[in-house]
Amino acid sequence: MKYASIALATLAVFSTAAHAAPALMSAEWTAEACQAWNNDPTLTTGLGDKWIKNDAGRGYKIIHMYRTDCGEATQTEMKIVPKDGKAICEYGGAVKTVKMEYTVDYTMHATTEKWTEMGAGEYGPMKAMMFGRLKFIGPKVEAMTVMGPFETFLKLPGKVANDKACPK
Repeated sequence: MKYASIALATLAVFSTAAHAAPALMSAEWTAEACQAWNNDPTLTTGLGDKWIKNDAGRGYKIIHMYRTDCGEATQTEMKIVPKDGKAICEYGGAVKTVKMEYTVDYTMHATTEKWTEMGAGEYGPMKAMMFGRLKFIGPKVEAMTVMGPFETFLKLPGKVANDKACPK
């Protein structure tokens, strides 16, 4: 009976570890964020017109993101493509696109604390940019024309389960 209890306790620990949320902004988390993007009409439809068409003729836009306190080397990538009049996340994970085209692509970073605050909806992109809480390279004027969808994007850290440990 004693061994059965130990075995059950061990199984419970391993089962919990297997279902732990991925680290915020890790490749695994970004893959889940990609799916969340595709399930959100504010992102797919709201960015499906002019925003997704500004792609430098490549047929896609790239978003790199990371947590400042975890380091630039922990960047992940989302690849957004036009499909049936919508902006669809085709890929979320480790960086594949090394050379960014900043007339159409974005690299964003903020501290874990600020990503968490934005994810909770404590403030949107305008305040995040004005007060330097969100740093990014990319077409800022374009971003300002899509504030509603941009705010929805910034809420992904609050919608997609995550762990606050830095990605490996």
